[in-house]
Amino acid sequence: MDNSPIPLMSLQSVSKGFYSKSSKIEILDTSSFDIYKGETIAIVGASGIGKSTVLNIIGTLDRPDSGKIFFQENDLLLLGDEKLAYFRNSKLGFVFQFHYLLQGFSALENVMMPGLIAHKNKKTIERSALNMLERVGLLSRVSHRVEDLSGGEQQRVALARALVMKPKILLADEPTGNLDQKNSRSVHELIDELNKEIGMTVIVVTHNNELASMMNRTVTIMDGKIIPV
Repeated sequence: MDNSPIPLMSLQSVSKGFYSKSSKIEILDTSSFDIYKGETIAIVGASGIGKSTVLNIIGTLDRPDSGKIFFQENDLLLLGDEKLAYFRNSKLGFVFQFHYLLQGFSALENVMMPGLIAHKNKKTIERSALNMLERVGLLSRVSHRVEDLSGGEQQRVALARALVMKPKILLADEPTGNLDQKNSRSVHELIDELNKEIGMTVIVVTHNNELASMMNRTVTIMDGKIIPV
């Protein structure tokens, strides 16, 4: 009997390329990759090798040219756009280098947004948003409009928003790329703490060696494959 753990998510024989006028740039070539519950993974490597593309494929923001993507043994690529959007909102959290917060809205309103989109009870999602803002150290700033917050505070709001639905997987693309060293270290430590507390899987694209060293696994992309470093 095979007692190997079942992956939380699995990319199977996935290919993805981009076409220019004269050539095709192959990012993935029938590449397979398993992701397990609660682990932390850093995707590293030189600019332009396709790290963000891989993260977007894992997050179902980009569809591969071929292959399959399973989440808990369900083939995500068989889902229609509406069901796929629901999956992303309920199971995945996203943090990007540029936080993409809604200007003119408060920190609390921004963090509540995923729950409101999912038609959750407003009071329930407000409590969850307040709890998460407290967890990221911003309870005193909940009513401030996001444009009045510092860069480090805005990234913490983005992290709280990504976590408010208690996602199974947090996907972060250069989450501290625009922060100074002090704020970067603070976000790194927070991601590590929340991984341990919530048990969520974390996948990070980063050039930051400190953040990469905190992850359980480090992988890169070479010859169209996702491989360990």
